[in-house]
Amino acid sequence: MGKSDFGAGKLAGKVAIVSGGATGCGGAASLLFAEHGAQVAVVDINETAGQHVVEEIRSHGGVAEFFKADVAKTDAVEAAVSEIVKRFGTIHVLFNHAGSIIVKPFLDTTDDDYQWLMDVNVKSMFTMTRAVLPHMLKGGGGSIVCTASISSTAATPLEVLYCTTKGACAMFARAIAVEYRQQGIRCNAVCPGFINTPHGQREIAALAQYGFDASEAALAVQQGRLCTPEEVARAALFLASDDASFVNGAHLFVDNCFTAA
Repeated sequence: MGKSDFGAGKLAGKVAIVSGGATGCGGAASLLFAEHGAQVAVVDINETAGQHVVEEIRSHGGVAEFFKADVAKTDAVEAAVSEIVKRFGTIHVLFNHAGSIIVKPFLDTTDDDYQWLMDVNVKSMFTMTRAVLPHMLKGGGGSIVCTASISSTAATPLEVLYCTTKGACAMFARAIAVEYRQQGIRCNAVCPGFINTPHGQREIAALAQYGFDASEAALAVQQGRLCTPEEVARAALFLASDDASFVNGAHLFVDNCFTAA
């Protein structure tokens, strides 16, 4: 790709925030959104990876800035959004992607496990959306995409806490859509299956430690192969863009029939 590859596309002229935008599906989305013309605010706790994504976007002629924040902390989220608005002036797209996982038998989970995962997966989505929405409303509307999971509907052993948080993420997206539809806000959830990212590989390895086979060979029956981060990013791009102008309150499963079979 050349210096001017990024610019025109489905998000041309838009300002987009990608939380958890430094690595995995979030990193892929940061790059893809920029490729399609968005000015991208990459929000992540991983400064090294975040700056690398920003530099790659800029090397192709795109516009991006990195904003370091622990999205589980309200003050950090509000400070990051304030800085983003100062830098870009407004916000048109929010991809609430940041999240993590805990894999262990339910009776071994602790109060600290519960609080940490709820903060990272759910509270982050709540606080980020609450900080961004006033700016979208002031601008006449916007599009929010939330990362849920097949685990919002299909339970997996050893992931009770994770499934609980992702069920909350899926309903959060739907409820925001219903409340703000008349004010020009669309909010949808993307629900990936097992993904070939560092996060996804950690999940597979953790499940294997407890005797649950989630290898690619085992997953071949349920979803054919591991999903790529770029495939999730393309689904998020569709939901974020005007191509999905009449898609609101939806859950888009990127799982190659995992939940359909």
